[in-house]
Amino acid sequence: MILPETSNNASSHNPLLSLNYEPVLESLGDDYYDEVSAAEYPQHILRWRNNALLPRLGLNPAHVTDEHFCQAFGKFEGRKPLLALRYHGYQFGEYNPHLGDGRGFLYGQVRGTDGELYDFGTKGSGRTPYSRGGDGMLTLKGGIREVLAAEMLHRMGVRTSRCLSVVETGLGLWRGDEPSPTRSSVMIRMSKSHIRFGTFERLNYFQRPDLIKQLLNHVIDTYYSHLNRESEKYALFYAELVQRIAELVAQWMASGFCHAVLNTDNMSITGESFDYGPYAFIPNFDPQFTAAYFDHSGRYSYGNQAGICKLNLELLQRPLAATIRTNDMETGLSSFEEYYDAEYRRFMLRKLGFEQLDNQEAEELLRATLRFLNNYPVSYHHFFADLAITFSSKWRDDASCILNDSEIGRSLGASELFLNWAGIYHRILTNLTLAEIEKVGQTLNQYNPKTVVIRPVIESVWEPIAQADDWTAFNDLIQEIQLI
Repeated sequence: MILPETSNNASSHNPLLSLNYEPVLESLGDDYYDEVSAAEYPQHILRWRNNALLPRLGLNPAHVTDEHFCQAFGKFEGRKPLLALRYHGYQFGEYNPHLGDGRGFLYGQVRGTDGELYDFGTKGSGRTPYSRGGDGMLTLKGGIREVLAAEMLHRMGVRTSRCLSVVETGLGLWRGDEPSPTRSSVMIRMSKSHIRFGTFERLNYFQRPDLIKQLLNHVIDTYYSHLNRESEKYALFYAELVQRIAELVAQWMASGFCHAVLNTDNMSITGESFDYGPYAFIPNFDPQFTAAYFDHSGRYSYGNQAGICKLNLELLQRPLAATIRTNDMETGLSSFEEYYDAEYRRFMLRKLGFEQLDNQEAEELLRATLRFLNNYPVSYHHFFADLAITFSSKWRDDASCILNDSEIGRSLGASELFLNWAGIYHRILTNLTLAEIEKVGQTLNQYNPKTVVIRPVIESVWEPIAQADDWTAFNDLIQEIQLI
């Protein structure tokens, strides 16, 4: 155990610095990281703290002050070593051996009250050996965008990293995609792991099968420990990773989320969603929708995400072949579509209000839903939100009542595709009891937030921050997302 160093008496009583930081990744040796120092900033203003995560760390939010956050995660008092992780990756299909943590580092690893190991990773904490000429900084808007993405996805039930804090740092940054100078920040991300597909790819590039096996054993011991008793633990690890990734991308698709930069360095070895840059939630159901302005070919479009994730799993077989038989990995990858389809159906049915349906009913309803959304300029998220807001037990008795209190129903209720969808939905409801109907309403409200952070929503909360340092709209939106 590494005890936190303290620079003054105040930090020694900081509950964030007094956590039991475990040197789990550090124990592997410095083949996987470089020790770095954080940048120093002229200002430290806490702009976001995720009180919802503190109990998982065994902390009472009332006992953690804003200054505690600034000391630990803005001034970086009392924590050494700080580790910039090494990795490579396929970026837009081309291998890049010049990657690594360029504006962040692994701050520490902490065991939660649930027994799980969590990483605290920074973003915007200064230059590292992998900054490649960059300033190593994060814009305040970028930090706010990541908070909104992570909390929104968590609200929708997606397996995602979350932000623990955002500290504004008082620097002016110059960026081509924001009016500059723009404000700077440091964000702390809390996730299961920052080990990436690209972490293994780097070791393969340097022809270090010994380090690949060491890292693979570490991953299994730490994140897949239930496999350690199995004689074929390596093959089973890959098969489970395939399942986790297939389920994750299905969750994105059902949630109407486009990650935008699915390079292999943005793929977590634990199958968790993380690193939100130019992401977007789709406005309408459009498989060609592309979130990143620089994705000119549409490689990472909304509709391509499943195929890209499967390709990234296939590329990962190259370094893992040092330890895992290729035939075993091919067998594991062959189940990708099966896992994807099952999870996509599960998530979509929940958005439609049903925890479970007969297979034939489920397929019929999903086809009709997607056909309707694909053929009319209906907001993807408003459609599901309106289902939740206007749902009534009357829908079981009269199909004409379905969405009749919604603008969607009033404008498109006479269309053939809508009537077909509403007829199927009504028929399913007629087979339910009143208690089951009530459960449909509860499920609709649980999985369909009234507001989704599509681009205009993000801009609506950012503009008052940028113009008048007014955080009211942002705080109100966070409270709505988190159901506070």
